[in-house]
Amino acid sequence: MDEILAIYVLNLAVTVGMFLVIIFRAWIELKNYKIIWQELEWRKNYEVMQKVLRVERDMFSKVEGGEELYNLLCEMFKVDKGER
Repeated sequence: MDEILAIYVLNLAVTVGMFLVIIFRAWIELKNYKIIWQELEWRKNYEVMQKVLRVERDMFSKVEGGEELYNLLCEMFKVDKGER
């Protein structure tokens, strides 16, 4: 009877250990998912701002100090010099 109880306790310990490992891995995956989601949001925002900057370049040139602002925004949103 003691052998069966020992096997049962060992089985329970292994099951609990595996459950804890699964929970830990799910927590790590959730963190990675959130980081990837934020990165995708930033990329989407960058692409939109790049398009806006390319289209509205003339508007910046009409305003005093607009060229400097345009260049600063292009650097912030990583618009290539060839695309300006």
